[in-house]
Amino acid sequence: MNHHLEAGIRDLVNEFQASGRPCPAKQSIADRRAGYVGSVVLAGQSPTVASEFTDVLHGIPVKVYKPTHEEALPITVYFHGGCFVSGGFDTHDVQLRQMALQSHSIVICIQYRLAPEHCYPAAHDDVYQAVLGIKEYGGNYGGDSERLVFVGDSAGGQLALATTLRLKKSQQWLPCRQILIYPMLDPYGQSQSYVDYGSDYVITADMLLSGFDLYTNSDAKVLAHPELNLLKCDFKGLPTTTIITAEFDPLRDEGEKLYQLMTSQGVQANCQRFLGVIHGFFQLAGVSEAAKQCMALVSSQIHSVRRIR
Repeated sequence: MNHHLEAGIRDLVNEFQASGRPCPAKQSIADRRAGYVGSVVLAGQSPTVASEFTDVLHGIPVKVYKPTHEEALPITVYFHGGCFVSGGFDTHDVQLRQMALQSHSIVICIQYRLAPEHCYPAAHDDVYQAVLGIKEYGGNYGGDSERLVFVGDSAGGQLALATTLRLKKSQQWLPCRQILIYPMLDPYGQSQSYVDYGSDYVITADMLLSGFDLYTNSDAKVLAHPELNLLKCDFKGLPTTTIITAEFDPLRDEGEKLYQLMTSQGVQANCQRFLGVIHGFFQLAGVSEAAKQCMALVSSQIHSVRRIR
């Protein structure tokens, strides 16, 4: 059953299945968060950047990764994943250092409030405020705030797209590009890939949907909010969008559905499905060749961003 998986990923999946398919949704929140931090051993080489430091913008903690001390570099705004309940600088440090160096951009990661302590719209409000702060003060870090790229993985992909939609609604500017890595778009998990890949591939359907439940406090009205159901939104006028999906991921179909919707609404979009990998593979560069290829793809797209005239 697992013979189409990349070798390193196959080992993880086999181990998961052999141990009885443990679902993090059944763990305590503390254990769930600790488990995510523990997975960083699979993240690959952690390079050294010219400088990295934390700051607070509009009341929201951010971490800045500078590849060099040059001025006027593009700014990558990073929205971390973790199902709205976990994740942060410590789970993404390795990838963010890699990204800063490979993309030759200043990467700024946002630490938004997590569920269940903080429910919707806490995370959405935090990343929105942080983005406004990055636009305003990014030049202080040596960045070019006219060249902002949004990148997010999983719940972070949801937050990145939701932020772009908020900006479209209320502000005078948009990011130059957005890159959404297996974004969480449907809080009901209605696509076929949820059925096909929801139980055997480490990140389960229950785990993903529990994130939405915890973030909405299991309130059906909140779960139905348009800002959580992004496949029902109007994408006209959005910037160039790259969507990355994984073959054995419950979220695969909704990411590819987003590509179809965007394209049909005139958005310049492209979609790349990485074969032989599972949800979360982007952070598994220590065992996954596809993860390294994905980093190279994302970084080259950031590097190519020009100012919008």
